[in-house]
Amino acid sequence: MRRLTGLIVLVMAGAFAGAQQIGQNKPAGAGDNFTLTVKVQLVVEAVVVKDKDGKPIQGLTAKDFALTEDGAPQSISFCEHQALAGHAEPLPVAAPGSEDIKIYKRLTHTQIAPETVENGRYKNRRLLALYFDMSAMYPADQLRALSAAEKFIRTQMTTVDLVSILSYEGGSVDIYQDFTGDRNKLLSVLETMIVGQGQGNEETIDDASSADTGAAFGQDDSEFNVFNTDRQLSALQTAAKMLGQLNEKKSLVYFASGLRLNGIDNQAQLHATVDAAIKAGVSFWPIDARGLVARAPLGDATQGSPGNSGVYTGGAALANISNFQQSQDTLFALAGDTGGKALFDNNDLTRGLVQAQESISDYYILGYYATNTAKNGHFRRIKVSLTQDLAANLTYRQGYYADKEFSRFTAVDKERQLEDALMLEDPVTELSIAMEIDHFQLNRAEYFVPIIVKIPGRELALAKRGGAEHTLIDFVGEIKDLVGGATVTNVRDNVNIKLSDATAAELARRPIEYDTGFTLLPGKYMIKFLARDDETGRIGTYQTDFVIPNLNKEEKQIPISSVVLSSQRVDLKEALFDAAKAKDKEKEASVNPLVQDGKKLIPSVTRVFSTTREIYVYFQAYKSPVADGKTASQPIFAFVSLYLAGNKVFETPPTAVAPNVASRLGTMPMSFNLGVHGLPPGEYDCQVTVLDPSTGKATFWRAPILLVP
Repeated sequence: MRRLTGLIVLVMAGAFAGAQQIGQNKPAGAGDNFTLTVKVQLVVEAVVVKDKDGKPIQGLTAKDFALTEDGAPQSISFCEHQALAGHAEPLPVAAPGSEDIKIYKRLTHTQIAPETVENGRYKNRRLLALYFDMSAMYPADQLRALSAAEKFIRTQMTTVDLVSILSYEGGSVDIYQDFTGDRNKLLSVLETMIVGQGQGNEETIDDASSADTGAAFGQDDSEFNVFNTDRQLSALQTAAKMLGQLNEKKSLVYFASGLRLNGIDNQAQLHATVDAAIKAGVSFWPIDARGLVARAPLGDATQGSPGNSGVYTGGAALANISNFQQSQDTLFALAGDTGGKALFDNNDLTRGLVQAQESISDYYILGYYATNTAKNGHFRRIKVSLTQDLAANLTYRQGYYADKEFSRFTAVDKERQLEDALMLEDPVTELSIAMEIDHFQLNRAEYFVPIIVKIPGRELALAKRGGAEHTLIDFVGEIKDLVGGATVTNVRDNVNIKLSDATAAELARRPIEYDTGFTLLPGKYMIKFLARDDETGRIGTYQTDFVIPNLNKEEKQIPISSVVLSSQRVDLKEALFDAAKAKDKEKEASVNPLVQDGKKLIPSVTRVFSTTREIYVYFQAYKSPVADGKTASQPIFAFVSLYLAGNKVFETPPTAVAPNVASRLGTMPMSFNLGVHGLPPGEYDCQVTVLDPSTGKATFWRAPILLVP
């Protein structure tokens, strides 16, 4: 068995560095000392070889394998056989409460220890990581998941199994136990994990005043905490990278109560999580901790009863079933894309653990130094075959995405990097991005679509240039028509924000906001938007689908625009919030309804508001004089209500606005200022009610918001 030393140990299992040797010529008269820097690009591939009967083929060496990368033959540097079948004997069953199990009453945080030259601790061992997503499970599901893990360790663990325990509770990925075969340590960790921990942590306030836990994953911008799915996937990506420092195959058993993606979630993060797992040689084995569920058509006691017309039309029951199915779709995708298998609708959760256990049998670890040293981020396709004429079935990773190096990029390289990143099927998600997309009707055909992008300021690198701190941000994005597939419009911009000492300190605690706008026709679209910190090359991607409705065809309700919630109006000249050019500002002010009297209403992307500031609510209603005839000049009424736990706690007086008869749309702007300083912090539902007494039509809009001190 060949082991790696020095730098090579740090770049195994899908971590890559440019392959080159850098020497230094010795000047005349200089001493004999010299410096030699060596960088290598080591790629590690795990290959399962079985005969036609499904039995492992043993005794193969490096000469028995042929390996190519993008069609180019590669020289296999080492071949290591991991033999598990002949050593996997069940451990003696440990009954619950037996005296030979010593339970320690304290949880500790540790790290995944890499394999060293002196210690081949992972040789011929099966690696199983038990990952508990406490933020995604109710207490009953947590208890069921912990009980299943305890049963597996007590009764089904074998002599070749090494088990690690990880947990995500909403703020960080914690490693409670490194890989070990010591059943006492594993049971002690499970015994001391508290049922109910992690509940609600995704909405807790975690700002710059909070203590730094030093964990591997964390994000302490309170406004970003409401994007729960992105944080869960990001944490899962972090866990995969932790395990990536080990050469061997790893199975991560993911306990959760579903993981639901919807239209406002960042789809790019799902691709990034899968790619990180493939690079790290990790397969996901999700287990739905809810088990076999018999769902009531209108929900159970864990949620309030629905109170809309869907109760009578069947819409509420259909939405309830659809939401449950969608909560399993992402788990299924995680498993299928990484080589694992999801366990759904089964009360025996240990079956999923056994499936993950049995999936790792005898296999070979092949290592080679890639001849292609370009760090271009392109996909490198790998093909492995046997040199002998054997009727064998080979299972292995089909390829990987190459890394990129930013420090040596020229201006042309940087532009190409943005273009490549925009077209990558596996988007880059190194920066956190949130986005809000609104729409306002301009005429009978066109809609103005303002887009606001929010990036945590603390994630951007600040540098000293010319004696002043600044940060440079590049933006690029495109909107595609989902029906035809053509690019409808795009944006390319950059912002060089100069900061004083006071502003730089403030930026570390608040996000940077960038906004732009487009004119679109009604239809279904996809937007992909990238932001890059030009100091470090870190890129964030936001990708989602959205719909611009045709309000001209709305007959049952009062047609309205998007409802914008905000807590700030800023001057158009304020560079920190607006990166538009001067001529663009003048043009935007003429069509953007969010710009009034030289000030712009900044939408709150995350809808997190402080009780010390007012909440601004703005939208437009439309009442066509042609369609409504005599009722066209009659005013409509609107008001805003706030609900806490289903109870109305705040409501504005009704506001009457008459339509503009000079406009074909009859546009009626509606603006409200909500003074919420007397309300307690918590989760609220904000409802906008629009009534037209002359036609008997009404429109209701509702969305959750979070009030913080």
